[in-house]
Amino acid sequence: MSYPIPSKMWQRVSIGILFLLIPSVGIAVLRQSVTVAVPANQTPASSTPKTSILPNHPDYQALQALVQQYSCVVPVQNFGTLPVTRTEFATVLNACVNRSNELIATDPKIVTPADMKILQRLQSEFAPELATLKSPIDELEARSPITPAQTTRERTQTESTRKTQPLPTALPLSIPSGSSVQDQVANRANMPKLQSGSIGRVAPEPQIGSRFNTENYNRIEDNPFHRVGNDPLSTFSIDVDTASYSNVRRFITQGELPPKDAVRIEELINYFTYNYPQPKGDRPFSVTTEVAAAPWNSQHKLVQVGLQGKRLESKTLPPSNLVFLIDVSGSMDDPNKLPLVQQSLKLLVNQLRPEDRVSLVVYAGNAGLVLPATAGSQKSTILAAIDRLKAGGSTAGGQGIELAYKIAKESFLKSGNNRVILATDGDFNVGVSSDGELTRLIEQKREQGIFLTVLGFGTGNYKDGKMEQLADKGNGNYAYIDTLLEAKKVLVNDLRGTLFTIAKDVKIQVEFNPAKVQAYRLIGYENRLLQNQDFNDDKKDAGDIGAGHSVTALYEIIPTGTKSDVKLPEIDPLRYQRSGETVSNAAGNELMQVKLRYKLPQDSTSQLITQTIQDDDLRTDQIPSTNLRFAAAVATFGMVLRDSEYKGDASYDLVMKLATQGKGEDQEGYRGEFIRLVEQSRGLITRK
Repeated sequence: MSYPIPSKMWQRVSIGILFLLIPSVGIAVLRQSVTVAVPANQTPASSTPKTSILPNHPDYQALQALVQQYSCVVPVQNFGTLPVTRTEFATVLNACVNRSNELIATDPKIVTPADMKILQRLQSEFAPELATLKSPIDELEARSPITPAQTTRERTQTESTRKTQPLPTALPLSIPSGSSVQDQVANRANMPKLQSGSIGRVAPEPQIGSRFNTENYNRIEDNPFHRVGNDPLSTFSIDVDTASYSNVRRFITQGELPPKDAVRIEELINYFTYNYPQPKGDRPFSVTTEVAAAPWNSQHKLVQVGLQGKRLESKTLPPSNLVFLIDVSGSMDDPNKLPLVQQSLKLLVNQLRPEDRVSLVVYAGNAGLVLPATAGSQKSTILAAIDRLKAGGSTAGGQGIELAYKIAKESFLKSGNNRVILATDGDFNVGVSSDGELTRLIEQKREQGIFLTVLGFGTGNYKDGKMEQLADKGNGNYAYIDTLLEAKKVLVNDLRGTLFTIAKDVKIQVEFNPAKVQAYRLIGYENRLLQNQDFNDDKKDAGDIGAGHSVTALYEIIPTGTKSDVKLPEIDPLRYQRSGETVSNAAGNELMQVKLRYKLPQDSTSQLITQTIQDDDLRTDQIPSTNLRFAAAVATFGMVLRDSEYKGDASYDLVMKLATQGKGEDQEGYRGEFIRLVEQSRGLITRK
């Protein structure tokens, strides 16, 4: 379309108008030739050299090689021959990430480590463009023809549903060649998207229709400071869950900050592994401690307690009796739920050995056995059973769990790993009449040697609090899977720690020396606190450590004599004993004593480990290790997200500084991803 404008003042320029559909519904690019009037002294921004990448650029050539190597669907016309904008480059890059996810689902080794590093590097360089890809769905649908059979009422209902329902995240499936652009858009709108993990993640569309969101999180109140003179003991159960971190990441990549109660700082910290030494002798884990200045409050100190589980070789692992318990109720009929569950379990099946056994139980309106105990060598049989799963019906979660435990008991391996793996969005609404009955059932089976792992999926009706409780009671771990590469981390990379317990009922008790420490607070672990007397009670349940797992806990302490800006609790003077009185010189120069109790997987009696931390560890000239700096960065991030009253000088800038200094070796790319996540969170605050 042309406009009669004087040539002396204006010139006609033909430009391409791009319509981009964000990663959550795939990417399609429409080019339409349009003639518009532009002032003669101006040039379209998209054609400036600053925003264009030439075909001879190393990044361009690297991405083009990946496109050819893995047959990526290229949504940009003439890619490979003509210059592209950074946004166009990002759309092609995202298509290659999606294609990589698809290939990894079938064979984790098909994408080479070198190509994974290239993708990770490119995503880091083009993070702003990837994070800001938007999806004008309304515009695209407005341009799509409406068939005569579609009535005005149907159109209104469709638009209403779309505007009040969260957009699904979609699997990176290839579009069949020869389909129209409109068909491509329609097809991708119903596909679940799997983002990358060690490769990197692209921000999906921010979810809309939040008034229909029924996600549930248990309330968390930050642990307060305790005066050592009145309360010298701190006792808690270890926690190896990681669900909170991947769930927080999901919120941020959708363009919003997470709810305060979705942030469990200990789970953020323990999402990452740390370079602790391997245990010596017969002990299942080592204990490492370190003290440094608290980054967010210069008056305080930070104490790190790290446990490292013994790594086991695959050939030494006991056989596994695994029962997959899959929620196939109607609430799971979303692309990022059951389809992602199926893809995730396939990754685990590929790791099975001939001596392992797998059963498959489903529950919806009724619970049923889909696959009896089957040898790990019969992978095609197991995979076929997973492929047959369909969602629909109400959720009889209790009935399903009862059947799963029954099958696990029938195939029980006396010296093996017996475990039920529950995959669900946590929306139990039929079956066992109360959460209490459900947890008592799980506790009973735990005592019989059958543990429970919980894998959370989906959005909108996600029940985080319930699933965390079930995993805690079942001597298992709890992870949230938002992408296929998160499934790879949980079920492939961390498989030993996820499934093979080397120590159970692990408790920590710290006694602070009032001569050295005025007050303390445990960072995180709010729902893992124990009574002091529980430490010596072998009947009291606590957390477990898997093979190769590391567990980290942080204490913030106020040294004795320090005038802190934190208001400490006021307690009336004691009548019959002196507050803060110490035992002569028995404690010497000790700052604190750390005690741990644990049981071997088959034992009912605990063993004790004791270790002291000297006040010499508080040297101000000592440079903190990368372990402590990175753990402090993650803790700082958690306090900022929670807007903790104890965050002091914590900020996104401080998080970035600590994380960059403590990044260290990052073979899987998880720490680099954390840094990008912090950058994205800071961007959300800036935009607001």
